[in-house]
Amino acid sequence: MPQINLHLTPEFEAALAEYMRLRRLRTKSDAIRLAVQEAVEREHRQKQAPDFSRWLGLGLGSPENSNPRFRSDEDLWN
Repeated sequence: MPQINLHLTPEFEAALAEYMRLRRLRTKSDAIRLAVQEAVEREHRQKQAPDFSRWLGLGLGSPENSNPRFRSDEDLWN
């Protein structure tokens, strides 16, 4: 199964914890998976193909890693 790594802001982590509490979920993975699934289903109910273009850039509000392990995407795969 593919893996996605996320760096969470304290605000996002608090919101995620509240979502987990309300939905009675035990893991962050389950919470994020369910939230994405619900977003896709919501788009489907509106008789639209899933369009996540309005999600673009949301992560840019988070601070960048000041000490990245890799200088570029190319370094990641070498």
